[in-house]
Amino acid sequence: MAQKGVQMDQETFSCSICLDLLKDPVTIPCGHSYCRNCIKGHWDGEDWKGIHSCPQCRETFLQRPVLKKNTMLADLVEQLKKTGLQAAPADHCYAGAEDVACDVCSGRKLKAIKSCLVCLASYCKKHLQPHRDAPPLQKHKLIDPSKKLQQHICPRRDEVMKIFCRTDQQSICYLCLMEEHKGHETVTAAAERTERQKELEGSRQQIQQRIQDAEKDVKLLQQEVEAIDQSADKTVEHSQKIFTKLIRLLQKRSSDVKQQIRSQQETEGSRVKELQKKLEQEITELKRKDAELKQLSQTEDHSQFLHSCPSVAALRGSTHSSSIKIRPLRHFEDVTAAVSELRDKLQDILREEWTNISLTEVDVLLSEPEPKSRAGFLKCSREITLDPNTANTQLLLSEGNRKVTAMEQQQSYSSHPDRFSDWWQVLSRESLTGRCYWEVEWRGEGVYVAVAYKNISRAGFCHECLFGHNNKSWSLRCYTDSYSFDHNKVRTPVSGPRSSRIGVYLDHRAGILSFYSVSETMTLLHRVQTSFTQPLCAAVRFYSHGVTAEFIKLK
Repeated sequence: MAQKGVQMDQETFSCSICLDLLKDPVTIPCGHSYCRNCIKGHWDGEDWKGIHSCPQCRETFLQRPVLKKNTMLADLVEQLKKTGLQAAPADHCYAGAEDVACDVCSGRKLKAIKSCLVCLASYCKKHLQPHRDAPPLQKHKLIDPSKKLQQHICPRRDEVMKIFCRTDQQSICYLCLMEEHKGHETVTAAAERTERQKELEGSRQQIQQRIQDAEKDVKLLQQEVEAIDQSADKTVEHSQKIFTKLIRLLQKRSSDVKQQIRSQQETEGSRVKELQKKLEQEITELKRKDAELKQLSQTEDHSQFLHSCPSVAALRGSTHSSSIKIRPLRHFEDVTAAVSELRDKLQDILREEWTNISLTEVDVLLSEPEPKSRAGFLKCSREITLDPNTANTQLLLSEGNRKVTAMEQQQSYSSHPDRFSDWWQVLSRESLTGRCYWEVEWRGEGVYVAVAYKNISRAGFCHECLFGHNNKSWSLRCYTDSYSFDHNKVRTPVSGPRSSRIGVYLDHRAGILSFYSVSETMTLLHRVQTSFTQPLCAAVRFYSHGVTAEFIKLK
């Protein structure tokens, strides 16, 4: 048992290349350990490949690892050496079915550590030693152990193929060079290897650059996922607080209505009961009087009858029930109608706002390129409707709120805080994010086709309200004879073919806003590259009467 333990120690501390106890042991990144000179020599032979590998597990390294001494393993090996024992070949040093066996070993063959391209044989450490010691053999070309040595031999002439024919793109021997390949473009195999090594290095550099770019994208996407998670958690928490407050407010209003109804019920009920009590008392008194009169009418004493008759006129005034008008059961229908109206308004508001919420997209993937054809743009098309609550009173909406006309007469819109009070402008009902495309058909002297944040100012003749004259809006000015682009008080001349139809493309995440002249073809008029911080609304602006703009339904 003790001897078996010693044998295990010897195997554990042996180098799988030289099969001896480790000398100056080093450990490479995959975890295997070798003699410093053994692994260095192994990797020297792999330099031409451009990659380096572990002789045991075959793990490859794009860059040659820096070798560092394994101090602990070196101390253990020194202690083992003091026992006077030397490492014996272990089972893992013998060649298996998938290993290259030494061609010289008799009996059970050891693993080959090198193959010779001149001898066309493979050798273990022991039998390779003549190639290291004998000067004639030192000139032979040694490579990593290979089972495919015959691939280096010309199948026709049984000679080593050291020439490469570029004409026929194949390896040949010197005799083939003098006959079948005479006059062809040929170089030595080493020269062709050098040339192709350069190409390989170029390909590796491209691959490594793509790997770096992909790793950067993966990191960006991971950051995006983390940002989405944080934003989603924050939004859920915030929306839950808002809905909780709304629910509490509705519950408070429900309680107030209930209390009001119960208070009115008590007041009106008490009043009716009091009147009912008075009528019941009057009925009792009238019945008593009726009984007295009946008795009087039946008396036979004329004097007594005449004496008692004046008391009939002494009856007090009557609270007559015929003056009481009982309505059908509609006591609280006004309250019911008011609550129903409130319900309908809340449903309309929730339906409208939920549409905006549900259309808000979270774009996680890298932005897609801008379409190259109208068919591509139509795949991103959005139906746009205008918001009547934002329309200036000089603007008339029609065609399902898709068309707007600048009028001489003011329109009878109700007062609303979202309405543009002075500039002839209107915003879309939709909040736009993601990738969107729409088209505006216009008629008249000219129109401004624009986009704007929903929180743009609405009141007054100020630049804060005017499309294109602040940092919250972007506007293409379309005249019959010219174009220009406005943003944040800066006007940019725009050239392009005149058209009565303007296409607008928005990639919110990528910060791209493009305007196109649309006819039989699409021509880019102007493109904006920026960072949008809020959802956008489609918009139009007018400066004269009689001009129309319609947001086209796209199929």
